[in-house]
Order: sequence, then C-alpha cells, then structure tokens
Amino acid sequence: MPDTTDQRPPVAVGHVHLNVADVGAAARWLETVGLRPIVAMDELAVLELRGGTHVVVRQAEQPSAPGTRAPFDLMVDDVDAAHRDYAGKGLSPSPIRRGRIHDAFDLAGPDGWAFTVNSSHASGRPI
Repeated sequence: MPDTTDQRPPVAVGHVHLNVADVGAAARWLETVGLRPIVAMDELAVLELRGGTHVVVRQAEQPSAPGTRAPFDLMVDDVDAAHRDYAGKGLSPSPIRRGRIHDAFDLAGPDGWAFTVNSSHASGRPI
C-alpha cells in the first residue's frame, strides 16, 4: 500500500503582488515566461506558479521606475534551457551569472520591473 502521508512542507507562499499600469500586457509577459493564467480582467489578473503560488497583477496609478527589482524572483530547474527559451522568445535575457548557490540571469519585465531568474536549489524532497 503506498504511503499517502503528504511529505511537503505544511506552508506555502499563497500570493505575491505586482502592480503595473497595463495588467493585460503584464499578464501576457508572465504567461510567456511560464506562469499559468487563472483569472484575466482589465484591472486584475492572477497567474499561477509551480507549487500553487499565485501572482496577483493589479493596476497601479504609477508604473515602477525602469530597472526596479521585482518584489519576487523566478526559479527554474534548468537555467540554461530557460535562458535559451527566453532569448528565443525575444525577451533579451542578460548573460548567465554563475554563482556558488545559484546561476542566474535578469529579464526586463513589464512596466520597468527587473526580474531575476535563478537556478533551482530545492532540497530534492517533495515541495
């Protein structure tokens, strides 16, 4: 009989927020980098990350200044493959920085937000 005990940590990040001037454009960009669309409205969009975290995109009065670090980063299993994929989609990723814990690169996102894309360092246990 299989073990049905849930091995995942008991807590997850539920929602992160991104304020933008153009909700539709931001939602399309997030979908292009791999998020799953859940809700799309003029003033609000919700997209899902692996693990079930939702990015809530809301309309803001004033966009962020160009190059402002996004309030969250993205993490992928294969940073080299993601870099090639995003370059192929015309997203112009920065060169990959090789690090001790993460390899990473940056992407210019919607409304001037700057996103860091990190290699995964998950524990190897269920997440």
